[in-house]
Amino acid sequence: MFFDGYHYHGTTFEQSYRCYPASFIDKPQLESGDKIIMPPSALDRLASLHIDYPMLFELRNAGIERVTHCGVLEFIAEEGMIYMPYWMMQNLLLQEGDIVRVRNVTLPKGTYVKLQPHTTDFLDISNPKAILETALRNYSCLTSGDSIMVPYNNKKYFIDIVETKPANAISIIETDCEVDFAPPLDYKEPERPTAPSAAKGPAKAEEVVDEPEPKFNPFTGSGRRLDGRPLAYEPAPASSSKGKQPVVANGNGQSSVASSSEKATRAQGKLVFGANGNRAPKEAAPKVGAAKETKKEEQEKKDEPKFQAFSGKKYSLRG
Repeated sequence: MFFDGYHYHGTTFEQSYRCYPASFIDKPQLESGDKIIMPPSALDRLASLHIDYPMLFELRNAGIERVTHCGVLEFIAEEGMIYMPYWMMQNLLLQEGDIVRVRNVTLPKGTYVKLQPHTTDFLDISNPKAILETALRNYSCLTSGDSIMVPYNNKKYFIDIVETKPANAISIIETDCEVDFAPPLDYKEPERPTAPSAAKGPAKAEEVVDEPEPKFNPFTGSGRRLDGRPLAYEPAPASSSKGKQPVVANGNGQSSVASSSEKATRAQGKLVFGANGNRAPKEAAPKVGAAKETKKEEQEKKDEPKFQAFSGKKYSLRG
């Protein structure tokens, strides 16, 4: 033992007691805090040791090595007994009359505590932080791993002490402590809406087959000569089916199948110049009575320029 000018150090108060819940005596305020009631002999022993104030104690269940911390409210219990909050007995897994070891300790002032409510209805309170601040005024210390009870509107809310700083057990008397909340134990994240799955069945949806769009074929109409004379052949229709060979009129007026070389040069939708099949059949010999007129026309053709647009004979659209 030595003296530092203020208190004696080197001697610790440590005693075993039988524990009982606060319901055994008329002290209902005991359940809303972390303080215990000890016998008068404990006060005499503590006073002789000149321990630090406020008095803080470690409670230990030696059978399973469970530890928590508390303060003291009064020294009026019967000798050999202490009364403690029932929620504290639950943390230590103690039953009525079990032995608990009590030892005085000095705890650092807390700077941070993380709390986790058991149920989400605690967050439904209009101002849960204000309620918690009021409730913690009845507490002198907090221990990591404990579950404290906060009463409000005739309902008990249990809150886990998840983390404390700067130590696993801290004093919260006359200190500024940062408080953080973890999601409640029964909190479930809202499920994301999933896209409705396709209906399963033996019958599959019928596939819609798109009809092929008609292709554009240029130069598929009927032709007219610029000099007004009738065409010597009829152009093949544009809708001719595949596999059919084009028919070309020969000089005798008979139809014959075009050769492969003519197929390549006279494809539908193209203009072909110099093809043999496009040559007009020879005109029949003029009659004897019209020989003079023929010579006259030939003479006029020689005098005319090689190309004159819209200079042929006139035809009516009515036929």
